[in-house]
Amino acid sequence: MAGNIIYVLNGPNLNLLGTREPEIYGHDTLDDIAGRLEDRARALGLTIDMRQSNHEGHLVDWLHEAQTEGARAVLLNAGALTHTSIALHDAIKAIRTPVIEVHISNPHRREGFRHKSYVGMAALGTIAGLGVRGYELALEAASDL
Repeated sequence: MAGNIIYVLNGPNLNLLGTREPEIYGHDTLDDIAGRLEDRARALGLTIDMRQSNHEGHLVDWLHEAQTEGARAVLLNAGALTHTSIALHDAIKAIRTPVIEVHISNPHRREGFRHKSYVGMAALGTIAGLGVRGYELALEAASDL
């Protein structure tokens, strides 16, 4: 069963989805996203383990755990840590579990400091700018791994 688990990790401020800058991130909450992912995962014979933390170290620990637990893949929306965290970059590089970077908005259409992604430099691939649908697309990609 472990090989059928997909970790979905969410970083800082994503607990505020639904109320935080809805003109950028929409009105869906993490619970809304989790519900859709769980439904789709079930249809694909997969299980979702969805988590959120405002703390970088938790995300690093969970990336390590994903490998230890034999997860098929990790979907990672690291929020602002995407653009600052060499620790997340190194954690992704240190594990064999494939990581797919997810962004609700398109960082390249936003402020210049968001154009560099340390997560993306280490991840298998990136899905960005397609709203919360990006999580579902990343799940579809992970199911094929």
